[in-house]
Amino acid sequence: MQTILGANGTIGSVLAKELKNYTNHIRVVSRNPKKVNETDELFPADLSDATQVEKAIEGSEVVYLLVGFDYNIKVWQNKWPKLMRATIDACVKHKAKLVFFDNVYMYDINAIPHMTENSVINPPSKKGAVRKEVAGMLLSEVKSGKLTALIARSADFYGPNNHKSFLIEVVYKNMKKGKKPNWFIDANKKHSFTYTPDAAKATALLGNTVDAYNQVWHLPTDKSTLTGKEMIALFAKEMNVETKVFILPMWLLKILGLFIPIMKEMPEMMYQYDSDYVFDSSKFDERFNFKTTTYQEGVKLTTEPTKQ
Repeated sequence: MQTILGANGTIGSVLAKELKNYTNHIRVVSRNPKKVNETDELFPADLSDATQVEKAIEGSEVVYLLVGFDYNIKVWQNKWPKLMRATIDACVKHKAKLVFFDNVYMYDINAIPHMTENSVINPPSKKGAVRKEVAGMLLSEVKSGKLTALIARSADFYGPNNHKSFLIEVVYKNMKKGKKPNWFIDANKKHSFTYTPDAAKATALLGNTVDAYNQVWHLPTDKSTLTGKEMIALFAKEMNVETKVFILPMWLLKILGLFIPIMKEMPEMMYQYDSDYVFDSSKFDERFNFKTTTYQEGVKLTTEPTKQ
C-alpha cells in the first residue's frame, strides 16, 4: 500500500492518478479525503495529531508527505516540525519508506540564480528556516540508518487546476478577469516554474525506484527558463489578451500586507524575484531520461479550460 498524506492538495490529487501505474492500493489521507481512483482507500485524519498520523501510516510501504499548511510563518513554525517528527516516527515504526515533497526555501540567497541538489543550505527567510529544520530532521534519520527516505524538491508551481500558485493567481486569473497580470519586483528576471503534472509523475516514479532513496532530487523543470515578461507573454498569446504587466514593488507589498494577510507573508520571500531564479533538474532528467513539459505546452494546457 502507498499512502498520501495531504491527498487533497495540488500535487496529491494528481499523484494519486500516477500511483495507479505502480499499485492498486492507495490510501488518501486528509481531513476530508476524496477519491481520485475508484479503488482509493479514504482515510480521514487530523494530521496535527501524532496518533492519527501513526494510524494513517500503519500498513504502508511508501508514504508521500505532501501537506500544505496555510502560508503563515507562525503556522509553519508550530505545525511543520511536529508533523515531520510524527511522520518519521511512524515510518520508522512501520518500516515504511518516506517521500517528502519539498520546496527551495532553505537554499542560500546566492544559490537562487542556479539551484542544484548540492546548493548551500542557508535560508535567508523565516519560512526557509522551517524548511531547513524539517528537511534536516529527515536527513538525520536517514544518516542514522533508521529511515529510508528521499526529498523531492520543486520550483514554484504552475499547471491546470492549481489554485496555490503565484503564477496562476496573479497572472492567469487576472487575465481571465480582464485585468493586468501582476509580478513581484522585477519581471525582467528569469524564474523557473515546475509543471504540476510533471511533478506528480516524477514523485511517483521516485517513490517506486529503489535506488532513488536516501538522497535529494530536483523534480523535472523546463531548462529554458523564461523571464517574468516572457512567461506572461505565453499566457497572453494563448488567451489572446494584452501583455501589459503591473509590477508590485516592495513598498506596495508592505502596504498591502496591512490589509491582506497573505501579502504580509511575502516581503521576506522577495529575494526570489529581485534576481534570476533558476532551478536545475539535470540530475533527474539524466537518471530517468524524462521528457519535461515545455513552458509553451504547459501554458497551453493550463489555459485550455478558458477556451472551452
